[in-house]
Amino acid sequence: MLLRYLFVCLLFFTLVSPVRCLADGESAEMGQLIVTEEYVFEKAPFEECHAATLAENPDGTLVAAWFGGTREGNPDVAIWSSRRVQGSWTAPVVAADAVEADTPCWNPVLFAMEPGCMTLFYKTGKTIGTWQGERVDSTDGGATWQNRHLLPEFFLGPVKNKPIRLDDGTILCGSSTEHNGWRVHVERLPATGSTWSRTESLNSQEESAIQPTLLTLGDGRIQMLCRPGGGHKNIWQSQSCDGGQTWSKMTPLELPNPCSGIDAVTLKDKRQLLVYNHTNSSTDFGKRAMLNVAVSDDGTNWNAVCILEKEPHCEFSYPAVIQTEDGLVHILYTWKRKKIKHVALDPTKFEGIPIENGQWPAQIDFPGL
Repeated sequence: MLLRYLFVCLLFFTLVSPVRCLADGESAEMGQLIVTEEYVFEKAPFEECHAATLAENPDGTLVAAWFGGTREGNPDVAIWSSRRVQGSWTAPVVAADAVEADTPCWNPVLFAMEPGCMTLFYKTGKTIGTWQGERVDSTDGGATWQNRHLLPEFFLGPVKNKPIRLDDGTILCGSSTEHNGWRVHVERLPATGSTWSRTESLNSQEESAIQPTLLTLGDGRIQMLCRPGGGHKNIWQSQSCDGGQTWSKMTPLELPNPCSGIDAVTLKDKRQLLVYNHTNSSTDFGKRAMLNVAVSDDGTNWNAVCILEKEPHCEFSYPAVIQTEDGLVHILYTWKRKKIKHVALDPTKFEGIPIENGQWPAQIDFPGL
């Protein structure tokens, strides 16, 4: 009888116990959700960093970029980059900076525009309202960057999150502006040619939103998830049935967000994965003090997977997420504005618990707190 009781207890705690976060650089044993947990760098020649982006090279190496300097918006802020080669990150180097003196860089986005060529999109401007879009390219897997040029006037490219490539080769970039309220639009680059086009604003000033991330649903629809602003406390969503040409009216998901950047990716098994801060702007805990991972089969109903970070009054924010060819999910995010953290997850180990009425399930908590 005692053995049966112990077996039942062991089974229960196996099913509901939280994910253990590993020590820096420690590898997970077989069967664990977290495969890798590490910092991209321990020390760097800048005081603060933010807004990381991530991409995979054909040989499996990872390329990361972020902006770093004295603090966000300072004239010394440049775009920095590192590569993960044979399990280790290279020392950070400057990948791009502003041509104009005393002008900071902002929000890099990495994307493989064509085979053998990685593109780094970023913005320059003394204020967010004066941003101009720029890009540099790399033909050696992100080791060096060249071919710098401005994007067409009034185009910013992907404003925070990676583009998606449609079946016909068209590249869709989720973009937004902040100089006339928070407005979302989509920029399009056709498979043939180099002429950019864009939609009109997809939201009203009352539906304040920026920084869309794009997902592909199983029936051919494209879903957009957006960071809310203007006092709204839930992630916005919109959908397109015609390849991103037109979009439905924005509606809120049940998922809360404290006006902080999000990112998402459509997995190979067609599930949708979202990384975001599951808090609201009024909590005493801290707006960006908890970073969460959730999955969905339909983009509407979401299941809690794990909490990556949870520490009162600290900042864990602006995630970037991709799925690599080996099937692993890789996430980069801002760690207290001092480091960029890298976590790799095994999506075959996801055991989600439904998020109901916007409440994160109590069964899934951050270990040790």
